Parts: sequence; C-alpha cells; structure tokens
Amino acid sequence: MKYFTTTSKASRRAVDCVIVGVYTRSRLGVGAEDVDAASKGEITKRIKSGDVSASIGHCEILTNVPGIKADRVAVVGLGKSGKLTATGFKKAVTAAAQAITRTKAKSVLNCLTLEPVDSSSAYYLARHTAESVNDVLYRFTQMKSGRKKKGSPLSSVGLAIAKRGDAAKAMRGAEHGEGIATGVSLARELGNLPANVCTPSYLARTAKKLATGKGKLTTKVLSEAEMKRLGMGSLLSVSAGSAEPAKLIVMQYKGAGSDQPVVLVGKGVTFDTGGISLKPGPAMDEMKFDMCGAAGVIGTMAAVAKMKLPINLTVVVPAVENMPSSTATKPGDIVKSMSGQTIEVLNTDAEGRLILCDALTYSRRFKPAAIIDVATLTGACVVALGAHRTGIMSNSEELREEIFAAGETAEDRGWPLPLGEEYAAQLKSNFADMANIGGPGGGAVTAGCFLGKFTDGLNWAHLDIAGTAWKSGAKKGASGRPVPMLSQVLLARCGVLP
Repeated sequence: MKYFTTTSKASRRAVDCVIVGVYTRSRLGVGAEDVDAASKGEITKRIKSGDVSASIGHCEILTNVPGIKADRVAVVGLGKSGKLTATGFKKAVTAAAQAITRTKAKSVLNCLTLEPVDSSSAYYLARHTAESVNDVLYRFTQMKSGRKKKGSPLSSVGLAIAKRGDAAKAMRGAEHGEGIATGVSLARELGNLPANVCTPSYLARTAKKLATGKGKLTTKVLSEAEMKRLGMGSLLSVSAGSAEPAKLIVMQYKGAGSDQPVVLVGKGVTFDTGGISLKPGPAMDEMKFDMCGAAGVIGTMAAVAKMKLPINLTVVVPAVENMPSSTATKPGDIVKSMSGQTIEVLNTDAEGRLILCDALTYSRRFKPAAIIDVATLTGACVVALGAHRTGIMSNSEELREEIFAAGETAEDRGWPLPLGEEYAAQLKSNFADMANIGGPGGGAVTAGCFLGKFTDGLNWAHLDIAGTAWKSGAKKGASGRPVPMLSQVLLARCGVLP
C-alpha cells in the first residue's frame, strides 16, 4: 500500500473516494464540513433524509456529489462530538474501508485524521489507518480451488493533515502501521492454514524464508535429536505420539549492536488433540489455532524486520503436534525438563506449558533484557477475560505495566492477572517436582505459575492469548493478536516513537 499526506481540502483532492465523518445532532466533521459547503449542503440533506447516520460503524457511500473532485464520498458515523476515542476512530476507518472495498476505488483520502481523537496524534491516527485498512483487505484464499475472486484494487491511501509539520509524523505512523499489518497478516495466514499443511516443519520453513536475503535476520532450526541432547524431555514428551517431528525454531534479528535482546517465545502446537487426554469432538477443528502464539511471535519478527527497528530481537518457537498413539505420553508419566526439574503429567491436554518450559530454559543462553512467552494456554483465561483482552502475568511489575500500557496504546488490550505462592502450591506432586496442572480453580494463573518455575532470575512475562488469538462462528479465523501489542512494546523500547 502507498501512503501520502496532504493539507488539501477534502473537496479539492481528485481521488476515487474521500472519507469524512459526521457526529450526532447533525454536527459535521472537518472534512464533511468542507464537502458540505462545496456541494451546497449535500451531506446535511442526506442526514435529514436519514441516508447518513452518526452511529459509529455506519458508512454510506455517496456518488455524484456536486462541487467536489472525488468520485465518491464515504460518510461515516463518529458518535458524539468530543467523545471520539482511538477505538471509535478505528471502527470508523474499518467501516469506511469495508464499504470502499465493495467499489472499484483505487485511491482514497482519509479526512478522519483531522478529527480530535482522545490521546491520539498524527502518528497514531496514520498508524491506526494503515492497520485498519490492511485488516479489511486481508483475505484467506490459499486453500480455495477454482477461479479466485479478485481482491479490492485499493492501492493508495491519503492522510489529511492540518499542518505541514505533521507530515513526517503521519508518514512514520503509516510506515509503522504497514509493518505491523505485515506481521498481523502473516500471523493470521499461519493460524488459518489447516494442520495438515501448517506442521512444525512448515513453521520452520516459513521462519527460514523470512530470513532469506535479510542480513540482520537469521534462522536456525533444531531437530528432535538436538533437543534430546539438550535434555528437552518435557518438550519431546508432547511430540512423542506424533509422526510429525518436533522443531525448535530460533530467529535472531540484530539491529542494535551488542545490546541484550528481547526474547519472544511462542507456543507452536500445530494441532492439539489433547493427546491421551482427548478433547471432545465439537470445535476440535479450532485446535489448529493452538499455534497462534508461534504465529504471533513470528509475525512480530516480520513486523520488526519490515520496520527495520534498531533493536535486538530473538524469537524461539517450540513447534509440535499433540497426538494420541501407542507412543504418546500417558497421564501419570513423569518427564524431565531441560532445567532438570521433573514434571508429573496429570493431563496430556495441558501440553503448551510442557513445551514452553524447555523453550524458556533454552532462551537463557541469550541473556535477555526481557523474555515474553505467548500462548493459547488455557480455557480458564477465556472464562476470565472472554475474547476481549489477553491475560498478562509477570514476575516484574514494571514489565507487566509496560506490556499493559503498550496494549492500550496499540488498541490490542490485555489485563493483568496475579501470580503467587498460594496458586503455585496447587501444582504440588507426590511423585515429581511438580504436576503440570493445578486443579480447576485459577487455571490460567496456575499455568502461569508453572512457567514461572522456569524463569527464576529472568525479567519474564507470560501472555495467555487463548481468548484473543482467533474468532469462532461465522467469522472464524485467526486475529493476528498480539502482534500489535508486542510491536508497540518493541517500538517503545528502541525509542523510535515520535
């Protein structure tokens, strides 16, 4: 997508479509006011007739509007005047983009960037625009047969600015938004692929392709034999029942000399049957999404490489299939982790933590400034937070607040959950150092406590994305979260935000 900035009025720009907004009580936004004046009251007339609504998310495409140079005008609702938030702004841009993609428009000018949006600058409004437009344009067609429908021809997005001094900030926002959107699209694509295609080996090949031709980014992949030599008995216990070999994917981006890297660890269970603790049949197809943690961290790496950030980032992905067979790990089996700690596997469907704990131990060799693991870990987190917020747990209050703040800014929100000895006590085992589950109460937190047993001395946080990584129902598909949240953490850390 190409972006440009302009101080031209909405009525004077010869594009295929301009986007303007209206508020309740017939108040016109900045761009709408200009178009209304140039067209001698066309928008006001449409509001009175009921063709145009001020409700956020409503959009009407007007054609043949007199007195303006654009072929079309997308009029979107912005709600109450003075109450527009970044969330509302993104909803409005999304609604406009959805309507525009049903036309043949190739170029648009977004005049909503002229509106006063709570706690947002020219940079963030441009970035939110780029992310929203790309989100609308995304289509999963890789597995469709026959003649594929042509996508929208939209290829150019203009960003209206009030003063020329905002041009550089807006363009930086658009560039970062495009980078983040690249990562989100990759994460969605990996998540949406079926498990017979997106295997651990496929994830490894994808990671290697990302590193091709990019000098700052390298990828290596460890085999099961190499993991066995390292003592990763916990990780390998999960892949024991599958014909698909496990992979440990290690991606390193070096953009900041000898600085300590941020390490992201992503759960890559490419399909989770539950193992011997077999899941129920309904919606089991959605267990192809159990690798969305891996998809999210690989997508974040793609975003960082696209934005060419001055930061060191390492991504570690333990990738496995969890299958039932005569060689599968059984409930009651005891496995030895890379850390030397032993684990009684009471439930083979609590497998994500078993692969993550060895990946966390392996990641110590990178001496991380911070380490964040990302996983579709527990149904308990979905019960606690629904599909709206990612669960955030950390042994560092500072890191937890950093991630929470990044989520708020990036419109990819999380919520802090506690950790504590009272929860960790639920993981006691009569036969091993710990059990892999802690009972039904506080399941999301006890899972976090389990991982915490492998992070002593590390500046560590755990993100449970079980509720946010994908959508079910008619709009079933991967969301690409938490790529925006993680990207914001990294953007803030390397000091490139305006």
